[in-house]
Amino acid sequence: MKKSLLFTFIFFIGFLSKLAAQEVYENQNAEIYNYLSRMAQKGIIDFEDHIRPLTRSYLNTCLDSVKAKKQQLSPIEKEELAFYIQEYNSIIKSEIQLDNQVQFFKKDKVGRWRSMFAENANARIYVEPVFSGALVEGTHISYKEQSAGFRFFGTAGKHFSYQFFANDVNLDGKGYDTTRLNSNQTGFVRKDTSKQKSLNFVEFRGSINYSFKNGNISFGQDHLLYGYGENGRVVLSDKAPAFPFLRFDYSPFPWLRFNNTHAWLNSKIIDSSKTYGTGNEIFGGVRQIFIPKFMATHSILIKAAKGLDISAGESIIYSDRFDVGYLIPVMFFKLYDQMVNNSHIQAGSNEQLFFNISSRNQLKNTHLYSSVFIDEIRISTIFDKTKSRNQLGYTIGAAITDFPIKYLTFNAEYTGIKPFVYNNLIPAQTYTHQGYNLGDWMGSNADRLLFSIKYTPIAKLKLMVRYQALRNGDKGSMVDQYLLASQPPFLFGNLMSRKELYLQSSYELYNGLVFKAWYSKWSGNISSWSMGVNYGF
Repeated sequence: MKKSLLFTFIFFIGFLSKLAAQEVYENQNAEIYNYLSRMAQKGIIDFEDHIRPLTRSYLNTCLDSVKAKKQQLSPIEKEELAFYIQEYNSIIKSEIQLDNQVQFFKKDKVGRWRSMFAENANARIYVEPVFSGALVEGTHISYKEQSAGFRFFGTAGKHFSYQFFANDVNLDGKGYDTTRLNSNQTGFVRKDTSKQKSLNFVEFRGSINYSFKNGNISFGQDHLLYGYGENGRVVLSDKAPAFPFLRFDYSPFPWLRFNNTHAWLNSKIIDSSKTYGTGNEIFGGVRQIFIPKFMATHSILIKAAKGLDISAGESIIYSDRFDVGYLIPVMFFKLYDQMVNNSHIQAGSNEQLFFNISSRNQLKNTHLYSSVFIDEIRISTIFDKTKSRNQLGYTIGAAITDFPIKYLTFNAEYTGIKPFVYNNLIPAQTYTHQGYNLGDWMGSNADRLLFSIKYTPIAKLKLMVRYQALRNGDKGSMVDQYLLASQPPFLFGNLMSRKELYLQSSYELYNGLVFKAWYSKWSGNISSWSMGVNYGF
């Protein structure tokens, strides 16, 4: 079995190396995003991160732009710049002479230590182990989290690239979150195992990418984030597990960006009409078929002025059968849905609109941002409380950096999500994947007020203090959502309030090797803490 897997792996890599590459998406939670975002906030570079993940080549281009203004950086910022250039310049074409030999446990041509790599003029491949270990203790909590896996990525020729990330996670002990439905942690698909006192699941991301002048096409499985938010995003977040997608990015002009994605989601709803018996009694003797579920989304970003980005988009959740019409990048989803489903609400799909605005350094060292997600709105009665159907979510926030001291950033943010947002009368068309919200993890009829302070006292050491106050009302019923003439008020029902003080520190000793610790205290004197290490994420 092991020989078979090894042969498959080698054949796969060999096949890709004969194709042709340039764009490899970086983990949406990598620290490089925070570094470049802060550089943009200071007006040093222009950074377009309203959609994540971004490609390593784009991140490297941004680092080159920072390097061109190196004289404006502090000593700590310069040290971190050199650290990140070493990481993200590895797969960028250069004048460095490369050979065909496979290297093990050595530094590559730009000084980045690698477990295994091979480079030549036409193809590159980098293979790394992935592992983590952490101890979590607290009120009614005591468990260990450990994981192991591997990743590889690389380029092949002038247009193709590839990436693979697989991490097997295991939690042992007591008190761990068995669902992750009510926290900001990314959801999971639990393995079917006989172990009752542990939690096991796999994190997986992978894609094949084709790049061309001013654009990129990617087919694979990953997260897709849209907008801004310190502890959640109202449009698209990484709350749900990664999903398969076909992604298209194109920039016909320097001031215009376009994104189009079609995703295959999991409804978790069994299609009883297609489920059938297997003719035996093993595991119930039934073959289960789930109702197909899909999401299509497209958006544009316009650079209205230096540091000012305005974007708008549309998404649709549809089910039952794949529809090629939603692959058309310039399609107006809502109009198309009305035509193909005869404007019948019970035959149609679930459409949304969203908007985002980001202002960086138009006020010195300040980032102002806002995202709006419209699930349903009635324009004619938008200000009439008795007739309005303003089912929307929004985030508004501001951050200022280098105030009052260098490399300290203060952030304030408010998020409000009105009743019934993300929901739908057709269960297979809710704004979810694998049962987790695609948008903000709080769900509907909730709000969050957040303050945070981030500080970097020495290079690669990140400190954060965050305070958040959350409120959740009732979710309501389908009758409340669709049939009441007057919609229930914001935060209606039994209101639950929670407050959290969260402290975190992390230090990236070497590229990819991160030591991390955190402490959390919630209302009701509920606290927890953790210490751990991870590599390769």
